[in-house]
Amino acid sequence: MVQLTVSAASKPPPFARGLPLTLDIPSGATVVEVKRAIVAKYPKFKPTRQRITLKGDRKPLVDETKLSDVFDTKNDWELQVKDLGPQISWQTVFIVEYLGPILIHPLFYHFPRLWYGVDVEHSALQKYVYAFVMLHFAKRELETLYVHRFSHDTMPWLNIFRNSGHYWIFGGIFLAVDVYRPKFSANSPYIVNTFRDNELFLWICAGLWAFAELSNLHTHLTVRSLRPAGSRKRGIPRGYGFGLVSFPNYFFEILGWAIICGMTGSIGALLFTVIASVTMGKWALKKHINYKKEFGKEYPRGRKVMIPFIF
Repeated sequence: MVQLTVSAASKPPPFARGLPLTLDIPSGATVVEVKRAIVAKYPKFKPTRQRITLKGDRKPLVDETKLSDVFDTKNDWELQVKDLGPQISWQTVFIVEYLGPILIHPLFYHFPRLWYGVDVEHSALQKYVYAFVMLHFAKRELETLYVHRFSHDTMPWLNIFRNSGHYWIFGGIFLAVDVYRPKFSANSPYIVNTFRDNELFLWICAGLWAFAELSNLHTHLTVRSLRPAGSRKRGIPRGYGFGLVSFPNYFFEILGWAIICGMTGSIGALLFTVIASVTMGKWALKKHINYKKEFGKEYPRGRKVMIPFIF
């Protein structure tokens, strides 16, 4: 047994005013065992709220880390804990995010008189886009439930409003308001006798969109295969798409939305696609840098971040 001191990294929450805390723990104990010991002392200080770091360090220690691996001697063992506040699971956040467009698009598609003041005879283009949007977000929900394995269990619960805003407002309201309006209807001059009313053009777009969606799913399954259930293990993804970029899943998702932009010429679709592309680009760059730091020379040097040969 060794003596471990746990102090507060910042102002402790009201239910843990007794920090610093001294614990007697086995030398082979892990960070998650420290979290449980803190809960035993302060029952309201749930493990998901705790961020454990070395004293003076901001990098969190993962739950599986053995304390004997981070301390050189058996003296002066000290960790810090920060209260992350109320948390919500990443899976719940994803489900809520993608639920927005699934609920919003049918309201504008099936009840146009409520929003536009007139009935809309839907063009084939509108029917295709409606199917694409509903299938895309249904796929995302199913992936959240059955495919994705998250690196972090939770996030601050207030972030759900920020994260959901992108999908509910831009992918939901803005896109639906624009693409189901009379301008894109079956009798509109914007549609009649144009390529947007051409069955072959629509079928080609549908085939390209399906290719992008299935490719996106394939890359998600590849990443899933690298992480056993219940583990935080990370590996270098290889194979389809990954030979060119670190995050082909983002590339294929952007491709799917770019196809909808090209089909429709919709400002709403373009706005959502641009915002999504910039956001995913930031995520991809950060993760790409982390990959290179973690795997060093093992990581393929020629890979771009997200867009083949460009970025």
